[in-house]
Amino acid sequence: MRTHAQAVIIGGGVIGCSILYHLTKLGWSDVVLLERDELTSGSTWHAAANIHGLHDNNNITRIQNYTMDLYNALEAETGKSCGVFQPGSLYLAQTEAREHQLRLQAAKAAYYGLPFREVDRAEAEALHPLVNYDGIRCIMFEENGGNVDPSGVTNAYAAGARQNGAEIIRFCPVTGTEQQPDGSWIVRTEKGDIHTRWIVNAAGLWGREVAALAGITLPLQPTEHQYFVTESIAEIEGMDRRLPSVADRDGEYYLRQEGKGLLVGAYEKDLRFWAEEGTPQGFGHELFADDLERIEENMMRAIGRVPAVGTAGIKRVINGPMIWSPDSNVLFGPVPELRNYFCCNGIIPGFSQSGGMGLLAADWIVTGESRYDMFAWDVARFGDWADTAFTKARVGDQYANRFKIHFPNEERSAGRPARTRPAYEAQRGMGAVFGLNYGWEHPLYYGDTVGAEDVTEGFTRQPWWDVVGAECKMLREKAGIIDISNFAKYLCKGAGAEDWLNSIFANTMPSAVGRSCLTPLIGTRGGIAGDFTVTRLGTDEFWIIGSGMAERYHQRFFSAVPLPEGTTFESRTEAMCGFNVAGPASREMLQRLTNTSLATADFPFMRSKWIELGGVRCLALRVSFTGDLGWELHCDASDQGALFAALIAAGGDVGAGPVGSRALMSLRVEKGYGSWGREYSPEYWPQEVGLARLCKVEHSFLNREAVIETMAKPAREQLVLLALNAAQTDASNADATGGEPIFKDGVGIGRVTSGAYGYSVGMSLALGFVRGVAAGETVEVMVLGQPHKATVLAEPPFDPSGARLRA
Repeated sequence: MRTHAQAVIIGGGVIGCSILYHLTKLGWSDVVLLERDELTSGSTWHAAANIHGLHDNNNITRIQNYTMDLYNALEAETGKSCGVFQPGSLYLAQTEAREHQLRLQAAKAAYYGLPFREVDRAEAEALHPLVNYDGIRCIMFEENGGNVDPSGVTNAYAAGARQNGAEIIRFCPVTGTEQQPDGSWIVRTEKGDIHTRWIVNAAGLWGREVAALAGITLPLQPTEHQYFVTESIAEIEGMDRRLPSVADRDGEYYLRQEGKGLLVGAYEKDLRFWAEEGTPQGFGHELFADDLERIEENMMRAIGRVPAVGTAGIKRVINGPMIWSPDSNVLFGPVPELRNYFCCNGIIPGFSQSGGMGLLAADWIVTGESRYDMFAWDVARFGDWADTAFTKARVGDQYANRFKIHFPNEERSAGRPARTRPAYEAQRGMGAVFGLNYGWEHPLYYGDTVGAEDVTEGFTRQPWWDVVGAECKMLREKAGIIDISNFAKYLCKGAGAEDWLNSIFANTMPSAVGRSCLTPLIGTRGGIAGDFTVTRLGTDEFWIIGSGMAERYHQRFFSAVPLPEGTTFESRTEAMCGFNVAGPASREMLQRLTNTSLATADFPFMRSKWIELGGVRCLALRVSFTGDLGWELHCDASDQGALFAALIAAGGDVGAGPVGSRALMSLRVEKGYGSWGREYSPEYWPQEVGLARLCKVEHSFLNREAVIETMAKPAREQLVLLALNAAQTDASNADATGGEPIFKDGVGIGRVTSGAYGYSVGMSLALGFVRGVAAGETVEVMVLGQPHKATVLAEPPFDPSGARLRA
């Protein structure tokens, strides 16, 4: 066994072997995989191993199709069979919402050039004659859907990795992981120790236990999961081809051919958690006792759709464990608090994603960043607030609603509230309907019912659409009070503060006290890793505001440059709360609460002051994400309730009131403002999103060379604002929400990143990336998967000159 390695992968399931294989493909041959038992132990060996290409997230769609394409190439490369069957998959829609989802996926497939198309009943019956298609509104066919052999795929990855120089050691449990002062690790095993630069935790069911060896707590919880295989079915025995799989997600089961019978699996409401106190060390290839009564309702729906299931005997039942994260996505990426510790845990559709997951993990480890923005997977999306109770509640909800559509803007209530701020009860008493943002409850909009939960059950305009519109109009006509406490807030102090911030951010820090600047944070590949507002509070003191959901993600960048001696950098997100008061009457409203002059001459745009407002000391910044006249007000968390009460009282005098984050989405889209995680991401270059002017390459900063290289290239695409045809959006009762493809003359030219109705300008709007079109041209946005004509705008429809913002 080697004593030194570039990377040690812990876990010999399909994911661990894929990461090992992909590391070797990127040139790292000195890599080792340690498996506590035999390869495929745990969850891999008993997986149903279905494969499909389409996902609601565009980047996950890309990596799933990479995975499906890889299997045949892997067989050719290694000579090992992956057991690939690709007879196709039929997707059935029983509801309008499911039809909208499938049509949107078909539009995305056309954009990416993937074989996914609508078929009529006659063609569907020819493809799968055992299915009863009564009551089906829409049928889509994915030509390369199917399944693989779990053990075959895992061993093919392992063979490919060995061919490229990797070492795999079975029956070698890891007993310890110890970080060294230089950031490297000692991995301790019963067979000896390995000194390695990187650890990759791909330990599957034992991911929690392996993480604990390094002092990490991962939000993971296993459940039981059952599927069964029928005896041979005469109709299948008589066929000379394999039947396509059936995705009847409204029926809450999955079904495909297995041998000459059918495999049927279900995610039942009456789920069973397993190993709540930790996965047993001796567990390996065991299964749980059959408990088909729990999935009886799902089985009956499957029988109704495919009657042959009900007449065939059951050949075998598989009831085995799966391990889940709170949102059923993988926990992926380097742990921000540690150096060189990579997680890849909690994978559910492993055989649809194994290749892409391995590729992106190897990307990140070898080059410092994955080629696609995968924040939807990033381990940094959860913090300590995702405790055992939250994780269990969310996993239970995810399992029981596995096939429920995740609608745009949908908020689920399981496990909440996890974190609340002092104004929460007052806001709730005013009818606030809350959403979740990095664990925090924050107002989405204000309704009429105290304690109401968000109801979002479709892709069309939802019941809150008019409520949000009223909030937008109130702010544009009078003023609005928006809780912005979930923004990430930092304080940097000390003699080295300015130099340190200049070494992190692409823009140069403001030179005068009270001035603010906007600045990008640049990723390893020269893209936009973040956007921040930095304010100089004093000679050696700076206030930094960024995306709240990305706070732990951004920690990786802040940790990359050592702080100078005597300089501190600390998060103030929990300690400080804030409100944005914006609108034409915002100055009049706030002036009632302070003796500080808020006149433009005394308090210009992009300036800041400490002021007393309604008896509360606040840091006031003359900025607003609404694009309107406004101030951001930050106070101690203990004063938030008092400040909110004072603002509400003063607002009543000018016709203002509370406004939620859904209105803020509409208001910032009216202004054409981008947002991190949507328009700003490491995938996009500064010149593509209008931030090139903020990258001052004259000074040295993190990843400066990378951004100089990307900015020297022509933009691949451009961020634009689109106005959709009003008659079409009104007829379909829907607006773009993000992810919709954009076409021009039948050719895919881009995709939407944010969409909303602009209530104050009377337009359905979308921000998106396009190539090859100019302002004034007409394109088609695939809202609900159907073409909606849209015009590329030359300027934002609200206050294009910025006069109101600076008034």
